Amino acid sequence: MKNLLLLLLLSLTASLAAQTPHYHQTAKWTVGGEGGWDYLKVDPDGNRLFISHSNTINVLDLATGKQVGEVPASGAHGIALVPEKNLGFSSNGRAGTVTVFDFHTLKPQSDIKVGENPDAIIYDPHSKNVIVMNGRSKDLMAIDPSTLKVVGTVPLGGKLEFAASDAGHIYVNVEDKGEIASVDSKTWKEVNRWKLNGCEEPSGLAIDEKAGHLFTVCGNKQMIVVDTKTGNQLASVPTGDGTDAAAFDPELKLAFASNGEGTLTEVRETKDGKYEVAENVPTARGARTMALDLKSHNVYLATAELGPPAQGQRWPSVKPGTFMVLVYSPQ
Repeated sequence: MKNLLLLLLLSLTASLAAQTPHYHQTAKWTVGGEGGWDYLKVDPDGNRLFISHSNTINVLDLATGKQVGEVPASGAHGIALVPEKNLGFSSNGRAGTVTVFDFHTLKPQSDIKVGENPDAIIYDPHSKNVIVMNGRSKDLMAIDPSTLKVVGTVPLGGKLEFAASDAGHIYVNVEDKGEIASVDSKTWKEVNRWKLNGCEEPSGLAIDEKAGHLFTVCGNKQMIVVDTKTGNQLASVPTGDGTDAAAFDPELKLAFASNGEGTLTEVRETKDGKYEVAENVPTARGARTMALDLKSHNVYLATAELGPPAQGQRWPSVKPGTFMVLVYSPQ
């Protein structure tokens, strides 16, 4: 009986391994320029990658990695795309604004005044609003892309990081509180606040809408899986050091965490409903922000050649001209 159970376990493990693709580096694109970077966003239909990079947003061709344009933005952090309105939006932390730009020509059209230090920004296809997370004023704002007006402001009392949405709710990481806040996207009121036990400084957030599971990544090398209905923590999975971004691929049923130490953690759900690390893919030091293309399943990571921190600075220095994008593909 023991031998039979062992064979069944080995068979199940082999089956899961066969179903889970292995990611490997397939391209390295040198973008160049100077300064730091933040969020990346894929436009799968337009075959483009948007990257916030210092005071611009670099726009690259996904097929070649060549730059096809840029959007000027003062202290750009995040990018949201609303193709049905022919508009893109960038959150500008230094200016306290959101820049509205033409989706195709990339020309800026206007600036919307928002809160202090806007950081993450997403488009919620359910409420059809652009959602801005203001880090210093500690509130979430909803912008109607039809009118370019702020239609909702939700005080959340903490430093806000990335967000995810489903039909009826916006979920946002409150970094300095170690919590997830849930906001009703019809009334624009906070409805729940869930403490993330064992999670320090949550940053990236992704969602499996079908299962109702959130994947939040933490500064203490953990990915926490949270139920969207109850706020219960379903799993805690180790990642790497310097984790920042999270993503979920609904077709492959994989969650990802990009880690500044130079790894990409791939997480899968097991047959018994638990979560485990499928693999840790070697990447490059500093590659802590990413974007996932749900069509090709490619993962795009941004980094540069890094040196020691400048005097009085926390972060490593960036060697000018070395900013790059690394492409990882499943096989």
